[in-house]
Amino acid sequence: MKNIVIFGAPGSGKGTQSDKMIAKYGLEHISTGDVLRNEIKNGTELGKTAKNYIDQGQLIPDELMVDILASVYDSFGKEHKGVIFDGFPRTIPQAEALKKMLAERGHKVAAMIELDVPEDELMKRLVLRGQQSGRSDDNEETIKKRLGVYHNQTAPLIDWYANEGIHYHINGLGELDRIFSDICAVIDSL
Repeated sequence: MKNIVIFGAPGSGKGTQSDKMIAKYGLEHISTGDVLRNEIKNGTELGKTAKNYIDQGQLIPDELMVDILASVYDSFGKEHKGVIFDGFPRTIPQAEALKKMLAERGHKVAAMIELDVPEDELMKRLVLRGQQSGRSDDNEETIKKRLGVYHNQTAPLIDWYANEGIHYHINGLGELDRIFSDICAVIDSL
């Protein structure tokens, strides 16, 4: 079982590379944004609780987020090939909570794959994505704020996973196929 945390700044290619990993390796995928929208849409107890926080403009507490992820993780059954965690963890306490949740099931994160892309390229990609998709949060001012949050709050996870011995740095700039090939080399070595 190969549980993988895909990691990188907004616009680094996590979604694109996750799709390729799912197709090649048959991994499951948990995107926290998608999961939350789904729980809320389906009116589950967790979804109702999450919606209360969101409606009040508050972040969902780590404990609740881990409960939601555990519920989705368990829904894949005991025989899955592994899960890509996309958008979680974002902080060290979340990484510790994920490690604990998986350990309770006799599982672990096998790799944290970091897609590293220079800031100027991230800006170009996100502005272009906003123009193509109409995503209102993909404008320069909002992008700068999101990248600031990433560098301040999320980037410390790189050192945390390096200390765990499972951090893998991937140059996220260049040909899609070369980037995917580098990711496959990591997954195949696990």
